[in-house]
Amino acid sequence: MHAVSLPECELGRTAMKDLLPMQPKDVLETFAAIGDLMRDTGFVQSNPIEQGVRNCVACYRDYFKV
Repeated sequence: MHAVSLPECELGRTAMKDLLPMQPKDVLETFAAIGDLMRDTGFVQSNPIEQGVRNCVACYRDYFKV
């Protein structure tokens, strides 16, 4: 729900949510192992998700002039 709340805050609107019970193949947690990717590409994430969502919303608004 944190990922849904971030654009809600940036847009000043509440998302329409259809909360359903767990569905087949849903998972409670995932554990991404990105060490190989970072080693191979040299990429290291430096921005928190909040900043990324803020930038994405700003880019969208600028592109679509809204």
